[in-house]
Amino acid sequence: PRSDCIEAEQLCLSDSACNATYRTLEHCALAKARLLPLDRDSRVRCLQAELDLGNSSLLHCKCHRRMKRQEHCLRIFWTVHSSMTDGYFNLETSPYENPSNEEHWKTDYNKLAALLSGKDCSQLAGDATNPCLKATHVCNLSKKCVRLRTDYASICTKGAGSEDMCDRRKCHKGLRNFFEKVPEDFTKRILFCPCQDELCGERRRKTIVPDCSFQYNTKPNCLWLLDSCLEDHICKSRLADFQQNCQGADMSPDGCSQQNHAACLQAYMGMIGTPMTPNYVSNSSVEVSLWCTCESSGNQKEKCDQILSMFESNKCL
Repeated sequence: PRSDCIEAEQLCLSDSACNATYRTLEHCALAKARLLPLDRDSRVRCLQAELDLGNSSLLHCKCHRRMKRQEHCLRIFWTVHSSMTDGYFNLETSPYENPSNEEHWKTDYNKLAALLSGKDCSQLAGDATNPCLKATHVCNLSKKCVRLRTDYASICTKGAGSEDMCDRRKCHKGLRNFFEKVPEDFTKRILFCPCQDELCGERRRKTIVPDCSFQYNTKPNCLWLLDSCLEDHICKSRLADFQQNCQGADMSPDGCSQQNHAACLQAYMGMIGTPMTPNYVSNSSVEVSLWCTCESSGNQKEKCDQILSMFESNKCL
């Protein structure tokens, strides 16, 4: 089985040859992060160091979405695989373990049913016309769900609508906490509640407090969003996970090349709380998009359109 990257790093550092190779890769990754130009010899040395890892567990390690020290784990992954982001944004492979291998990501409907059976459900029954309101009331039955939802809501609504007042970074962190730490039973119900009218749709669209987490006063270029994402280990990792699990395929029954629509939805949730946070585009639609534009993209218009179409025209999603 794959080790996680923190364990793999410790094993590597205890071996002198692996240690030396890893230090070379750290230097290469740091140069890339600072956009320092590497001469031909340095580039060859970086690629050779990656090849020298051979069958090391470091080359095949993964991270878990809800692990402690997640950022440290992801930094190790991208140190070892820094050549994957050389000059284009197709990140090829996710640093995260397959969600089907992570037991805590499996929805425990029996536990949820037991929770609901012990409560007065008359209020829930009255929410049949607004599934998003019902999902909120289900969240309120869990102390962790209501606490973390209240946390991000209070951060994200502070000064919402005013670019100077809203602390987008803290808002994003609060959203990531909610979607990572609250059981999927609750988060998926809130984010993907099925709506028949605009009142319900508005509640769904405002789940992530878009005035702070999603919208800027003016739409930035999508290439700028991508650059911001690739500078951040968490966002880059979530984007790689999204690209791997949400690739469209015309011949697949669910429109997904991996034939795993649930994994795509999990990857989509992972994008929320990053610089490339997506959201519903209106109160009357399930279409989602990034808050960005491809106007004035010059000779990079095709690349920009490709970024936007990952969300707007994605059959799998």
